[in-house]
Formats: sequence, structure tokens, C-alpha cells
Amino acid sequence: MINKTLSEKQNKQWWYGKIAYQIYLKSFYDSNGDGIGDIRGVILKLDYLKSLGVDILWLSPCYPSPWADQGYDISDYYNIDPRYGTLSDMDELIAEAANRKISILMDLVVNHCSDEHEWFKKACEDPDGRYGRYFYIEDRRISGELPTNQRSVFGGSVWEPLPGNPGKLYLHTFHKKQPDLNWENPEVRESVYSIASWWMDRGIAGFRIDAVTYIKKELPFINRPADREDGLCYIGRSKEIAEGLSVFLGEMRDRVFVPRHALTIGEVFNAQENETEAMIGENGYFSSMFDFSHISLGQKKLGWYSWDPVTIEDYKKCVTEAQQRIAGIGYFSNVIENHDRPRAANRYLPDSGRSEDGKKCLALAYFMLRGIPFIYQGQEIGMENYPFKSADEFDDVTSIDEYRVSLEAGLDEERALETAAGLSRDNTRTPMQWDDTDNAGFTTGEPWFPVNPGYKVINAGEQEGRSDSLLNFYRRMSGLRKAKEYINTFAYGDFIPEYEDREGLFAYHRRGEKDLLVLANLKEEEEVVRIASGFGILLNTMDEFSTEKDMLHLRGWQGVIVEIDEKK
Repeated sequence: MINKTLSEKQNKQWWYGKIAYQIYLKSFYDSNGDGIGDIRGVILKLDYLKSLGVDILWLSPCYPSPWADQGYDISDYYNIDPRYGTLSDMDELIAEAANRKISILMDLVVNHCSDEHEWFKKACEDPDGRYGRYFYIEDRRISGELPTNQRSVFGGSVWEPLPGNPGKLYLHTFHKKQPDLNWENPEVRESVYSIASWWMDRGIAGFRIDAVTYIKKELPFINRPADREDGLCYIGRSKEIAEGLSVFLGEMRDRVFVPRHALTIGEVFNAQENETEAMIGENGYFSSMFDFSHISLGQKKLGWYSWDPVTIEDYKKCVTEAQQRIAGIGYFSNVIENHDRPRAANRYLPDSGRSEDGKKCLALAYFMLRGIPFIYQGQEIGMENYPFKSADEFDDVTSIDEYRVSLEAGLDEERALETAAGLSRDNTRTPMQWDDTDNAGFTTGEPWFPVNPGYKVINAGEQEGRSDSLLNFYRRMSGLRKAKEYINTFAYGDFIPEYEDREGLFAYHRRGEKDLLVLANLKEEEEVVRIASGFGILLNTMDEFSTEKDMLHLRGWQGVIVEIDEKK
């Protein structure tokens, strides 16, 4: 039976039973031919999103920005980047989405701002004044030694000379054009709360909160043992040690989110088991957080070149453990792709499974998990990684740095390119493949980034009119999750793993008002499953299935959802 206490709490929340979609605005749809996706492009595609069953839209940052990190370096939190449109366009999007019962989430990026933000400019003018205290600014030591030996997420030291102040350094966890905000300063926190409140009062439903666990630093600054030959230590190690994050998160929850019934999704990496309830429990800091457990599979400290390949078994075991860990505590947001990771088909499926059948089976496995399913743009049509021919094609700063790291580790150029290309963030940032016309129907101009040449085969237009397409399968999954007789089971029902010892078979029950068995045979070989009770097939990734008495025969890369009827 489902956890009654948790179920009662969940019934009070508007976002349970919903389906979400992430839009990487720059690459979604260009309405004016300048080669860049925009807000009006989203408005034009709202009916497409509604047909996909989408209830919640998360927009990647669309604030003014110099785009050193594709909009995650914000120069003005109270406006829209003119390349994306205007505040009036955003108001229209909010209103038009609401007409279709779609809620808007924005990206709240407040670990750092842009070095072109007015706050940082004023800090450079007077490092010891009011705005200097908005950032982490340290005096340059006489010895030349940096305040710490921490390495930024994008490579190199986290310390950079403060412009116009040769005796000063500032901290940046990410790009050097993204100075970290000093959350220890109450004035900074008040500024952040004002920003979030302003946008919610404008009509958005909440936020995806970027890099939120980085806002608390390990103070005082100290060196840590180096983890690479560069003598530096990854800054993420310090955030795992830092204490006091809960004070900041609790305050933001109470001041901004709770009074406005906001939906908040935390980008929380490496959360410990004892932290989960604090993050998303009954009085958690966030409504939900992404399950990133599988995102970290295969990772090694030395760089992308040292990472291990990921298998379906790795994915299955990781997700199963995460779902069991969250039981009775809170609600995950489930993803297999986002703007920071390669395409799921390339990440999780072997070459033999990178077909439409394999993509449907993988989609079924994740989409029916307990939590909010998030679809990343292009995932619903099975977009794949970009075929990089040269490192010069990279736009992503992380890919450029990891290519360099691979070369310095001794890899030849071909292998270094293969490593960086396979994990590049650019893979999910290529323009959306709408049809097989020029530039995949994304723009009438020159796209800001090359279109994946696979668009002639993989595009939404081709799949619209084909009933057995991946796009239409996503629509069928959405319809089943929302069907009157099944919505409560998918929204509140337990996750109970089944057949865990069968390699390549990801199977689990969603058990609540109904008993639904999800079976995803993520391998080439046939799988035979015995079901003792009576059953009926609710959803099938293929046109046919084979049964023999109580035996269900699944072909390779076939998935089904079975409704168990113990009365039969």
C-alpha cells in the first residue's frame, strides 16, 4: 500500500501528476530569422507542447547576458535578453501558456552573476565598499600564492584578478565571467529574494534553482589535497564539506516559495541519504529535486577521458536505489537528458539499441518512475549527439577544457576529440529538429550552432503523421499517466522493483489504487516473464506481443505496461 501520510501531503500540491518539459531557448524555435530561438518561438509551439501532454515548462535562462556560459551568466535579473524578446513577450507567453493550463518555471541562477552585472562593476570600483561585499574578494598575497588551490568547474583556478585592482582577487566557481555571490551577506540574500518574488508576482509558477548547493562556501578558505597534476583540487569537494547551507535554503523557502505556493526544483548533486528529507521532505527546502544519481555514473576525478562507459545495468541499479531511497520522503523530478548532458540514446543505449524501438523502451523505463517526468527538447523525437569533426566546433567551455585535459594526459587528438565530443554539453544544445527543410525548420536564417545533419531522418514533422513514431509514443505515455483511472497510481503509487536479477530487464510495479507492472527489455535478446495473476496490456512499445498462458514474451528492445488483476 502507499504511504498514507505522504499521500495526504501530496494531494495538497498542484504539481503532482504533472508532466514537465525543458526548453533550451536559444535552440528551440526561431520566430524572426536571426538564427536564435526566442520567446515568440515558444508561443508559436505551445500547441505542440500541449499535444505532448506538457503541464509545466522550464525555460533555460532568458535574462540579459553576455553568453559566456550560454545565459547562466546574468547581467540583469529584471529583464529579458533582447535576442530572446521583451518583457511583453514573456508576459504573453505566461498568459498564453496559462490559457492551455501550462505553468512556467524560470531558471533561478543565484550562485553567481555576470561580471557585466551592475553589482560587480560597482565592486570593481570600490572593492571595500557595499558592493565589494556582494562577492568573495581577497587580497593578493605577497608570496603570490592564491587564497586556495581550488579548481573551477570549467577548469583552472577559481581565483581571478579583480579588474582595475591588481592587489585583489575574486572567486568564481564556474567561468571567470561568473563571479560568485556572497550569500553570507544578508543584503545579497535580500536581493535574491526580491528577484524571485518579482518574477513570481509577474505570473510564473516557480523556479528550477541552478547550482544551489554551491552557494555555501567552506569558510575560512583553506587548501585541500590536490586531485590532479595541476596541483589543484576540484571546488566541488569543498561544497560537500561546507556547513550552514540549510540556513540559506530554509530562509529562501520561508520568505519566497511557501507564501506563493511555488514549485521549486533543486539542482542538487551528490545529496547524501540523510540530506534528502531536508531537501524535499514534508518541510523541505524544495518541492522536488532532480534525480541525478545516474548522471554521475562512471565519473572519475581525472577528467572525462578517465570516465567509465555506462551500461543499462548501471542505470537500472542506480535508479532503483534512488527510487527506494526516496520512498515515503518526497518526490523526484526524473530526467534522462538535460542541457548539461549528452543525448540519452548515446549515453545509455549501445549501438544495437540506438533505434526507435530502443529509444521507446528507454523512455518507458524512466517516464513511469515515481516523480515528475521531465522531457528535454528533442528527446521526444530521439535526437542524438552531434557528429563533431574537430575540437574547433565546440562552443561549450567545459568541452574545450576537457579536450585540453585529455591532450595533456597523453591522448592523441583523435581520442581526445572522441572523449570530449561524447560528453559535450553541445550535444543537447543543437537546434531542435522540427522538419526536414533547411536548418531543420528551426530558423530561416543562419543558426547560431550547426544543425545536427541527422535531421533529415530524425525530425518532428516526419513523426507527427506516423502513429508508431517515438513522438506519438511519448503522447501515449502522457495520456496513460493522466488517464482518470491511473493518474493516482502514477502520481502517488509506490515504486516496487521486480526481476532485479535479470540483466537488461528494468521492471517495477507502480502500486497504489491499481497494480501496474512496467517491463522494459533493454537488450537484444528476448525476455520471457511469468505473471501469476491475470493481466492486461495497457501500453506497448511495439505493435505486437506474444503470450503463452501466463508467460509474456518480450522481444529485444520491447517494453510494456501491464495491469495486474489478481481476481483473474
